[in-house]
Amino acid sequence: MLRVALFAAVILLAACESTSSLYYWGDYEQLVYDMYNRPGKAPPELQIDKLSADIERARNRGKKIAPGIHAHLGLMYASVGNMAAAEAAFTNEKTLYPESAVLLDGMLQRAYEASQKKGTSR
Repeated sequence: MLRVALFAAVILLAACESTSSLYYWGDYEQLVYDMYNRPGKAPPELQIDKLSADIERARNRGKKIAPGIHAHLGLMYASVGNMAAAEAAFTNEKTLYPESAVLLDGMLQRAYEASQKKGTSR
């Protein structure tokens, strides 16, 4: 009976152990929330600054940046007309997460089309 209680205690303590996240998320989730639910609270320029800082922090800490962060950064660059930076961010996302290539290629194509309608170019 003592062994069972000891075993149960060890299992419970192991279950309570905090695990670190596989990815570094930084401010990404809050930025996306603010962008959709608090218009004006997270303009593209602010998001570019915060996401770039998060990517640098992850690099400095040796953490893997979460899926979607480079893609979102690319969208923000495209929204301010910086297509070269947008393409670089999308390329970074595809390098880290090759399964996203088809989606990101489509996003980049639509971003280029939108920028051409606005009068900006590659």
